[in-house]
Amino acid sequence: MDGNKDYNLSSLRSVNSHCSASEIDDYDFSKLLDKPRPLNIERKRSFDERSLSELSIGLSRGLDLETCSPGARSAFDTPASSARNSFEPHPMVSEAWDALRRSLVFFRGQPVGTIAAYDHQSEEVLNYDQVFVRDFVPSALAFLMNGEPEIVKNFLLKTLHLQGWEKRIDRFKLGEGAMPASFKVLHDPIRKTDTLIADFGESAIGRVAPVDSGFWWIILLRAYTKSTGDMSLAETDECQKGMRLILALCLSEGFDTFPTLLCADGCSMIDRRMGIYGYPIEIQALFFMALRCALTLLKHDAEGKEMVERIVKRLHALSFHMRSYFWLDFQQLNDIYRYKTEEYSHTAVNKFNVIPDSIPEWVFDFMPTRGGYFIGNVSPARMDFRWFVLGNCVAILSSLATPEQSMAIMDLIEERWEELVGEMPLKICYPAIESHEWRIVTGCDPKNTRWSYHNGGSWPVLLWMLTAACIKTGRPQIARRAIDLTESRMAKDGWPEYYDGKLGRYVGKQARKMQTWSIAGYLVAKMMLEDPSHLGMVSLEEDKQMKPVLKRSSSWTC
Repeated sequence: MDGNKDYNLSSLRSVNSHCSASEIDDYDFSKLLDKPRPLNIERKRSFDERSLSELSIGLSRGLDLETCSPGARSAFDTPASSARNSFEPHPMVSEAWDALRRSLVFFRGQPVGTIAAYDHQSEEVLNYDQVFVRDFVPSALAFLMNGEPEIVKNFLLKTLHLQGWEKRIDRFKLGEGAMPASFKVLHDPIRKTDTLIADFGESAIGRVAPVDSGFWWIILLRAYTKSTGDMSLAETDECQKGMRLILALCLSEGFDTFPTLLCADGCSMIDRRMGIYGYPIEIQALFFMALRCALTLLKHDAEGKEMVERIVKRLHALSFHMRSYFWLDFQQLNDIYRYKTEEYSHTAVNKFNVIPDSIPEWVFDFMPTRGGYFIGNVSPARMDFRWFVLGNCVAILSSLATPEQSMAIMDLIEERWEELVGEMPLKICYPAIESHEWRIVTGCDPKNTRWSYHNGGSWPVLLWMLTAACIKTGRPQIARRAIDLTESRMAKDGWPEYYDGKLGRYVGKQARKMQTWSIAGYLVAKMMLEDPSHLGMVSLEEDKQMKPVLKRSSSWTC
């Protein structure tokens, strides 16, 4: 990328290293129905004043605040550690920042995002030279934490502009609120013009539109607001309309009897056929988090208030459904193992008519007596018992998981470290599907062979989500251990997209090098663990009005 752009990155670095936060009520959202939003929001309040509440239950479990950096900058314009800090500056940090800046994409002299991969060794570019909405999130968080919010603001506005385009795949028109999966900037050196080209799924492998892009956009808008303390962007008519369009698309009523969001296979980070169709945990957790973020951002005008009422109703139903039916621990597994089938009426315990014989053998050995997790999917006569890390980490950060469930998820990660983390963080799902099941589920996808890519591969980008979940639950030692594994080899391997093998030992067979979100994910994890007050950007407190539902087996009878 050309470093001599009109945009002066250094001018953004004068922003104070500590994030500021507006006094928005991020929890107890049912109160929003009864009282208007205060208009005079304190803009410059430091995270230092509220870091204890932002860290939620984490600090009560022993997070050492004295290891937090005061926010000094190093010669590389990156967050630096103090002499007493447990973090010594690692050579990977400055290397990662250099690589992240090389990935910047400019539109008319302004940075608007980062390309997916800066891999010159690959013969096929495919769409790795584009700016992906989901891929840019860790890059955006890194820039926000480093006091460079303008890049994130430009990205939010450009993608919002693209949302207004007519979206057609062949002769079929997508919903008005759909956000693009990615976009590309075309430079015409002769005419000296820049043109944006968006992909809503019409060019994607498999022709699947992204369900998660809109959710990530709302989550990032809140992160920007929390980081800068500036509500003015979110309060513009354009952003308000953009949020309402996204939410209207997802909150529409139809024939579905569940509060979860029905979606196709390949509509999220796992963007190939992997048997996650229906109600995948990743989409439900992101859906929940986006709804909660939207509550803090929507105005209480005529249109906004109606949307808030719809959101609150959906959140209560969604949290009950997910905490009750997607949650699995030793006791719940034992209950499912003893289920009766063909039960009818409201008194049915086995509400989805799951056949106990369909429980895979591996889950009995995998499930520890201490720990639990949200399973991959629940639908009629089908439970996907696989572990998916993104959905479980987002469940913790959004407080979809109760405090007890959050602790249980972290217990599971500790108990099953070799299976879920191994030698390179972090397994996207566990276990891999193989043999005849692989042929049926993936359609013989050669990229998704066992323990590779989306089929049990290890993705370094997920490190930032694990770190955030660790801080929130007061388990920073887990994040430190994972970061140490990453620093042992990822830079030497060329910052690959993913790793293969049961332990994540081998660089992925088709993994792109200089993968931007692998780079940014490491930086975000490093900065967040060094200064845990950054957690407030991506974490929401538990809603006190929700009654936690941990057991549905209480009414179970043989």
